[in-house]
Amino acid sequence: MGYLVTARKWRPQKFSEVVGQEHITSTLKNAIKSNRIAHAYLFTGPRGVGKTTTARILAKSLNCTNPIDAEPCNECEMCKEILGGQSMDIIEIDGASNRGIDEIRTLRESVKYAPTHGKYKIYIIDEVHMLTKESFNAFLKTLEEPPEHTVFIFATTDVHKVPATIISRCQRFDFRRIQLDTIKETLSGIAAAEKIEIDDKTLTIIAKKADGALRDAESFFDQVVSLCEGKIQAETVSQMLNLIDDEVYFEISDAILDKNFKSVFQVTDKIYQNGWDFIDFMEGLVEHFRNIMTVVLTKKTELTETAEIYRERYLAYLDKFSEGDLLRILNFLTKAQQELRFSQNQKLKIEIALSHLIGLERTSTISDLISGLNSEASFEKKNFISEQLRSFKTSDKVSDRKTKNYEYNKLAKPLATKSAYSTESAEPASTPGSASKFNIDLVKQKWQSFVDEISQEKGLTLAPVLSSLNLNSLSGNNLIVGSSLADSKKTIELNKKYLETMSEKFFGKRIHFSFSTIVESPDEKKNSSGRITSISEKPADAADEFEEFILKELGGIKME
Repeated sequence: MGYLVTARKWRPQKFSEVVGQEHITSTLKNAIKSNRIAHAYLFTGPRGVGKTTTARILAKSLNCTNPIDAEPCNECEMCKEILGGQSMDIIEIDGASNRGIDEIRTLRESVKYAPTHGKYKIYIIDEVHMLTKESFNAFLKTLEEPPEHTVFIFATTDVHKVPATIISRCQRFDFRRIQLDTIKETLSGIAAAEKIEIDDKTLTIIAKKADGALRDAESFFDQVVSLCEGKIQAETVSQMLNLIDDEVYFEISDAILDKNFKSVFQVTDKIYQNGWDFIDFMEGLVEHFRNIMTVVLTKKTELTETAEIYRERYLAYLDKFSEGDLLRILNFLTKAQQELRFSQNQKLKIEIALSHLIGLERTSTISDLISGLNSEASFEKKNFISEQLRSFKTSDKVSDRKTKNYEYNKLAKPLATKSAYSTESAEPASTPGSASKFNIDLVKQKWQSFVDEISQEKGLTLAPVLSSLNLNSLSGNNLIVGSSLADSKKTIELNKKYLETMSEKFFGKRIHFSFSTIVESPDEKKNSSGRITSISEKPADAADEFEEFILKELGGIKME
């Protein structure tokens, strides 16, 4: 027998040998096992993925006299007749050459006759979408109710051109593009059987050029074998198929990281000198950054369609490109790719686009920016606080410590909530404004000192009123007071802002004054400071302290 091209020599003869279409072959085998044979099948999908091959295997399996697990034996008389193209029961029709109504009428007449040897008379019509509208209409009745011994198998690459009335009368099977790794594995097996040396990089080049079509990959394989005479080299294959070397794409991604604008003109000149297509280059560059994004997002290289020697190089980009960077780059390249198709000077357009790409600054998310600002601000604030505390602690004068009390309280609060200095002693004491110490007892204890400080500025107006106040209770920072002096409430309200400011300086808390009516009753008693306090008032507890913290620190609203 003379020379056969790889696509014919290695054409699958069983369902198990069909690669990449397991979802279809498994269904067909199960249907044969359970004797659920349809009268019409429609195989659709891209070119070179196994539609006609599967149709022939199905025809053999239906007529095989000794099937094994729904697979044709390829040894019986019927299988041999079909393999040799001598069977009268398997009729293959080219839809492009027999598309007229006269051919369909002839087919309708032949359908009536029973098969000569086999169990079924099977019609395989390839490129069925090429039939005319009139031919389809003439075929409808026969397709809907054919004789029991007749099976139709249609194959097409353009299913949208087939009328819906035809599709609805068939079981439809959609063939998929064959994955790159599957094509590489198939070609590798063929090369090993043919004793041809071929590396993974070369297999990847051929598989990518085939674009999911195994038949195309096998045709390229034949060309490569003829050129290289037994030992195939990737560089020779790239030149023969006029494919762009992947190294060019890595050169661009490295230039983006290094801000190397010189690479732009080196790459475009290389594309021009090799006669590569600029549109193909942009498509490859988009795929290259798609691979980088896949690695960055998944931390793995399994989803990248590339040769093994490039997988490690993609992993090197893991911490160099962020998700935001890659999304911007891919969005930019997609737009540039569309604009390139309408550009009169594609080389110049590529140079401008790549220069913009290299000039893009790295992206940062809002959360990253806020985190950076907070970290920087926190660092500076801590340094400032530390210097102030050192200055404060080394002061020998008690008066200096008193004047710095307020500043210290504000500075020390973020660093330590327990250690502070008293306004009356040079030794460390509890902070008056501390959330865990601030209560009615502390206010009463410091009240006279507070009145004395107020009297230095407003001794004639406020001091007498403050001295007359009865400190009843403290709820959060709300001080309940009473007074026997007339107009005391009015005086306090007129100086409300001043008192709140001064109380925050003195106590470390902004105190709000609320008046209550003092009623002399047996339930009232005098406290240790001589002020009248109602027994029925509840003392401030931890809940009040948390309430105060929420109101002040988190901007809460007090609900009455």
